[in-house]
Amino acid sequence: MQDDYLLRQEDLAENPTTRVPVCLVLDVSGSMDGAPIAELQAGVKMFFDAIRDDEVAQYAAEICIVTFGGTAQKVLDFSSIGRQDVPPLVASGMTPMGHAVGIALDLLEARKADYQRAGVDYFQPWMVLMTDGEPTDDIEEVATRVSNLINQRKLTVFPIAIGEAANVQSLARFSPKLPPLRLQGLRFNEFFDWLSRSVSQASASTPGDEIKLDVKGIEAWATI
Repeated sequence: MQDDYLLRQEDLAENPTTRVPVCLVLDVSGSMDGAPIAELQAGVKMFFDAIRDDEVAQYAAEICIVTFGGTAQKVLDFSSIGRQDVPPLVASGMTPMGHAVGIALDLLEARKADYQRAGVDYFQPWMVLMTDGEPTDDIEEVATRVSNLINQRKLTVFPIAIGEAANVQSLARFSPKLPPLRLQGLRFNEFFDWLSRSVSQASASTPGDEIKLDVKGIEAWATI
């Protein structure tokens, strides 16, 4: 753990590029078993590959992954994307979404503190929250925490519903501004392609600038 921490600090010292921190909060509960988890795994890998291939985003984007299925846990911490491998995603258990979002918020706050200590500028953090169901734990406190950060312009959340069984009302609790988007089928690749282009767009801008996301691109893979 200490070695990982030192590597993350070394990244900041060697590369002072303005960062775009992105936390993927992914549902890997039992209902995601089979085709959904396989397609999600492929989509996440494609996202990482697209960021690595972008000559600007590869230095700016920092990605972490939190999963929730049975337990909520960090499976990939922030680091240079060149040092990261996409972890295997395995579906099992219930849907502790509230716990997972809390872990994600703590990781984002800790990484922002790292940036500040190192004198590295950063964009407003992004959180991608994906689920095919509804939370099996209490979300009240963490949903309020998320909403406050969004309203203070300190966080952007992309709530993504997977399939018809996903509870968009629960997802909406984490996103007072952007309504939940429902994937058309298992179109993870198209979503992560859109996300990688959005990260690239943010990477090439200046912190504080308004970033106009590709709404037409959203319509290609999702319904509101």
